[in-house]
Amino acid sequence: MGRYHSLSQELQQRIITDRKEGKSNPYRFGDDFYIRRNMEKDKGSLLRPTFVRDCEKILHLPLYSRYSDKTQVFSFYHNDDLSRRGLHVQLVSRIARNIGTLLGLNVDLIEAIALGHDIGHTPFGHAGERFLSEIYHEKTGRYFNHNVHSARVLDDMFVRNMTLQVLDGILCHNGEFEQQEYRPNTEKTFEDYDREIEACYTEGAPAIKRLIPCTLEGCVVRISDMIAYIGKDRQDAVNARIIPHTDIFTKIEIGVGNAEMINNLVVDIVENSYGKDYILLSEQAFADLSLAKKENYEKIYNNEGLNHKYNEIIRPMFRELYERLLTDLKKDNRDAWIFKHHIDFMNEQRKYYEGSEYLEEEENQIVVDYIASMTDDYFIQLYDLLFPKSRHKITYHSYFE
Repeated sequence: MGRYHSLSQELQQRIITDRKEGKSNPYRFGDDFYIRRNMEKDKGSLLRPTFVRDCEKILHLPLYSRYSDKTQVFSFYHNDDLSRRGLHVQLVSRIARNIGTLLGLNVDLIEAIALGHDIGHTPFGHAGERFLSEIYHEKTGRYFNHNVHSARVLDDMFVRNMTLQVLDGILCHNGEFEQQEYRPNTEKTFEDYDREIEACYTEGAPAIKRLIPCTLEGCVVRISDMIAYIGKDRQDAVNARIIPHTDIFTKIEIGVGNAEMINNLVVDIVENSYGKDYILLSEQAFADLSLAKKENYEKIYNNEGLNHKYNEIIRPMFRELYERLLTDLKKDNRDAWIFKHHIDFMNEQRKYYEGSEYLEEEENQIVVDYIASMTDDYFIQLYDLLFPKSRHKITYHSYFE
C-alpha cells in the first residue's frame, strides 16, 4: 500500500478562508482577455464562455475521435486495459483541473489545452513521431514534432480560430522536459507564437526546449502531462508483461505506483504554488520525478523487444508509405487514397472556416498531415492494401496469451 500525502492543514484553511471571502487568484487568466486571429468571430457568451467554445471546437473535431486508436506507449496488443491516447488526454485534463481548481485558475482554459494537446500525434506513439520526423527532415530540412502539429491541426489545417492561449498551451505542453519551476511568459502575442512555431520546424529539439507557456494554466497542463503518464505507463507495462511489478522501481517520496504518484505530485504542486505567479515543485518532488522518468526509460521505454518491432517493422513501413503517398500526390492521382481519404476531406472541412484550397500546401506537408492523422489500425490497413506482398507484417499479442 502506498503512502498518500495530504495538503497541510494550514494550506487547507487558507484555501477555505480565501474562498469564503471571495478572493480570486490574481494570476488566473480571465475569459475577457483572450486573443483570436479573428476577433470578430467566436465571442464568448453566457451559454458558451470563451474557453468552453474552444473545448467544444476540439471535442467536435473529426480527429478527436481518432485518439481512441492511437498508441500511448504500447502498440501491438489486443488489450483494452492498456492506455490509448484518448484516455491519456482525459487523465491530463482531470489532473490539471484538480490542480487548477485548488489554485483558483481558469479550468475551462486548462481543459481545452489538455484535450487538444495530442490531437496531432502520430500513430505508434513517439516511435511514429520519430520516424515521420526523420523522413520529413530528409525531404525538407524541417522537423516534425507532435506538439507543433497539434497546434497546426487546430490553427492551420482545420482553421478553427482558436484562442492564442489554448494554441500556445498546446504548443508548449511537451511533457518530455521536466522542470522544477514553470514561469509563464505572459506578454506573448500571435506574432511571437508564429515565430516559435517556425523555429520548431527549422530547429527541432532546441526550439522545443525553449518553449514557455503564456499562462499559468498552460504551465499546469505541461506538468500534468508528465504526472499523467509517469505512473500510468508503469501500470500499463505490468499489464503488458514488460515488467513483473512496480516494486522494481526505486522507492521514492512521491511513490512508485500510479495512484500515489498522482496524488503526491498534485499535493506537492499545490503546497508550493498556491498564491504564486508560477508553478513550483519542491526540490524533493522534482528530484523524484526526474528519477522516476529516468527509470521508466531504462525499464520500459528502452525495452529491446518493443523497440525491435518499431525499428525493424514500423520504420520501413513509414518510409514506404510516405514515398507512395508522395508519388500519388505528385502524379495528381485523384483515385489515390491520399486524395479520397485526406485531401477531399480537408477541402470539405476548410470551406466552412475560410481556409484556402488545401492542395496549395507544400506536398510533403500534405503527406505528413495525412500520416499523422492516421490511427494505428488505419495505418496498418492502408499499408497492407498498398503493399500486399510486403515482408513487413504486424503480429499482435492476443488477449489470451
